[in-house]
Amino acid sequence: MYKVTDDVALIQTVDIFPPNVDDPYEYGQIAAANSLSDVWAMGGVAKLAMNVFMFPENLPSEDVHNILLGGYDKVREAGAVVVGGHTIKDNVPKYGLCVSGFVHPKNILKNNGIKPGDALILTKPIGTGVLTNADKGGLLDAADHKKLVNCMSRLNKYASEAVTKNASTIHACTDVTGFALLGHSYEMSEGSGCSIYIDSSEVPYLPKAREFAAMGLVPANAYKNRNHLSGKVDIAPTVSEDVADLLFDPQTSGGLLYAIPAEEASELIKVLNESVPEARIIGYADTKGDSDIYVI
Repeated sequence: MYKVTDDVALIQTVDIFPPNVDDPYEYGQIAAANSLSDVWAMGGVAKLAMNVFMFPENLPSEDVHNILLGGYDKVREAGAVVVGGHTIKDNVPKYGLCVSGFVHPKNILKNNGIKPGDALILTKPIGTGVLTNADKGGLLDAADHKKLVNCMSRLNKYASEAVTKNASTIHACTDVTGFALLGHSYEMSEGSGCSIYIDSSEVPYLPKAREFAAMGLVPANAYKNRNHLSGKVDIAPTVSEDVADLLFDPQTSGGLLYAIPAEEASELIKVLNESVPEARIIGYADTKGDSDIYVI
C-alpha cells in the first residue's frame, strides 16, 4: 500500500501458483481471480494487471494461449486491463498476476481491526482444497467439478461492491486463502484483544466437501495449518472431524471474511445474497478469552 495523494492510495499485489485443474482456460481464470482478490480485501478497485507466467518449452502453444486467455477474461470482468507481463522457462507451469489497484486512504480495510460485538461474514463456501484433491483423483462428476471451478473463479468484486456500498462500518476484512478459514480468522484476532467464535453449522461448505473430507482427502497443508494454530484454537467436542478438517483446509481463491457491527449484519446479508447467494454470518467476536478462536 502506498499513499499517492490525500485522496489516492496505490495497492500493489502479486500471486502465482501451479495448476490445480487440468483445463488450461479454467486454470487461468482461477489464478487470475485469486491474484485480484487482495485488492478487494483491502477495499480497493483493481485497475492494471501484468501477467507472471512460467512454463516449460514443451507446453503446447494452445495451452499457453488458453491460460493467458482465462486470465485476460477475468481481468476484463474485474474492470481492469492487462498491460503486459513477463514469462520464464520452468519445468512446472506457474501463472498469476501482479495487480495494481486504488483506494481512498480513508477507506483502506485492514485485517486486524476487529472489535467485540462484531459479526463475521464469509462470502464464499469452503472446501476447495479437499475437492481439488478429489478432482485430481477422478472422484468428482462433471457437475461437481463445475461448481468447484465456478467457486474458485468467481471474482470477489461482487461481494466487495455490495459490502462497501451498504455497510456503514467495516472493522476488518481479509480474503480466505492458503491459511484456511481458521488461519485467516486468527489474523483478525491476533493483537486485537478479541476472541473469535465460529459457528461451524453456519459455515457454508461446497457440495460433497464434507463427504470427501470424511474419506481422508485432506491436503497436507491443512495439517500444517492445524499445527501452526496449535494452542490458539479451541474446537468443541461436538464438532465432527470432517468439519474441523475443512476449517483448516487451504483455500484457492476463497471468499472475503468481513467483521462488521452485529446490528448491521442481518440487513447486509440480505443485500449481499442478491449477488453472492452463499454469503453467511458465521460467527462473532467477543472480549479475549483463553483461546484466540473458539469453534462451536
